[in-house]
Amino acid sequence: MDTLFVNGSVFDGTTYRPGVAVAVRGGRIAAVGPDLADLRAAEIVDLDGGLLLPGFVDAHLHPVQGGIERAHCDLSPCDGLPAYQERIKQYADAHPDAPWILGGGWHQPDFPGGTPAAADLDLITGDRPAFLANADHHGAWVNSKALELAGIDAGTPDPPDGRIERGPDGVPTGTLHEGAMNLVGRLTPPTTPQELVDALLDAQQYLHSLGITGWQDAILGTYANLGDATPAYVELAESGRLTARVNGALWWERDRGAEQIPDLIARREALQYSRFRARSVKIMQDGVAENHTAAMIDPYFDGCGCRTGNSGISFVDPEALREHVTQLDAAGFQVHVHTIGDRAAREALDAFEKARASNGSNDNRHHIAHLQVIHPDDIPRFAKLGVAANMQALWAVYEPQMNELTIPFLGPERTGWQYPFNSLAKTGARLVAGSDWPVSSPNPLEAIHVAVNRRTDKADDPFLPEQAIDLTTALAAYTSGSAWVNHADETGRIAVGALADLAVLDRDPFTAPTDEINTARVRATCVEGELVFGPTS
Repeated sequence: MDTLFVNGSVFDGTTYRPGVAVAVRGGRIAAVGPDLADLRAAEIVDLDGGLLLPGFVDAHLHPVQGGIERAHCDLSPCDGLPAYQERIKQYADAHPDAPWILGGGWHQPDFPGGTPAAADLDLITGDRPAFLANADHHGAWVNSKALELAGIDAGTPDPPDGRIERGPDGVPTGTLHEGAMNLVGRLTPPTTPQELVDALLDAQQYLHSLGITGWQDAILGTYANLGDATPAYVELAESGRLTARVNGALWWERDRGAEQIPDLIARREALQYSRFRARSVKIMQDGVAENHTAAMIDPYFDGCGCRTGNSGISFVDPEALREHVTQLDAAGFQVHVHTIGDRAAREALDAFEKARASNGSNDNRHHIAHLQVIHPDDIPRFAKLGVAANMQALWAVYEPQMNELTIPFLGPERTGWQYPFNSLAKTGARLVAGSDWPVSSPNPLEAIHVAVNRRTDKADDPFLPEQAIDLTTALAAYTSGSAWVNHADETGRIAVGALADLAVLDRDPFTAPTDEINTARVRATCVEGELVFGPTS
């Protein structure tokens, strides 16, 4: 045996198994059971009461973008305008020759109405243009110089898929929503190939430190001002430096139609490596609730509790979406759809229903990500249509963005329809899990903590506690569930013959109170039995 893991417990991808040992040989699981003490191994790993489990698989994240933000002006650790301004000033002073100030990670609740002002950037950026994406990448904070360079003024119309935030006089104030980001983003210096590679390497090591051994990159292509990550993956795959298993989701360009499908097929065929494949297509069907671009069946409320005339944006015409998804399904693609609003979710489900009626059932493993607002009538359709529910559990909490920018504008009924993980599980839907990093933390244990408790340590009350799921279900979603959605069928489980993609926790969360799940830490991470994070001796 190469390695023998002893003196702990095992979660095998579906089941908790206390007191079980695991042997690894040649990169695969060779034995699982309570009586492995007589096996000889080159290395004995003492779990010391911890938990061995399959490596986490993140079903929806953006690692290259996360790595880039870590290298640029990273605002994610900051809270409040003064902290943002101080961080931006530090970055600007440290990079005097950079033609633009780029970065992101600011949080909408830190600004009135969730919309920062150009004037607050002008004070510290001077004559250099600045473009700073918010944490969810559905909006950008820009300064007056950037607006000037882009020619954006009171007479500039909103693009069809976005909105320019304006004052009462119609003058742009410094926040660009959704497709309006491109009005400035197209002017920013392109990310260099080496910057993309460096960002991916940094992100890969960071994700391994969290026990993550694989993921689905939710955008391969050009979105907003973010560079296309595809060449970086190719370089790492060809050079042997890609240690994670990655399924890439090719970006559906929403200003194009079915004519792009042959291009997507050609890209898929070109991107077939042992640890990197592009077999999915990502369609963003709507925006986000906080800026009222998430597509809703009924209109949003205003701050006074009255209905508005705004029901959000369906980025792809629903009838066209049904045809596109049917064609993609027939071509053998997995389709990965971003939906936040209940109308967007229904439109995606309608599209998958049309594809199944036209093409029959298959093993493409389609999924809908985010699941923020789902109409109760649509919850049983996930299981009926075989569509996986891709949850970003960390968002299902009371926090300022939910309390101030979401609940008042959804109203009480729709507030109760948010993140219905337990309802989906009870109807037989397959749960998979991801983080959407850098939108939020990529730490799976933090997300699992929220999935089980429906609260963070910062919140006193659980958010819709009836939608909590148990620890076994949450861990399964983040291991065997997400491995399944990635077509990584030899991973996500600890069973004889499976690849030894593994994570070791420093404690066993099954034996502790559920409110301590997020205190667990990853001690080691292995891919095919080889250590990619952890002690070297």
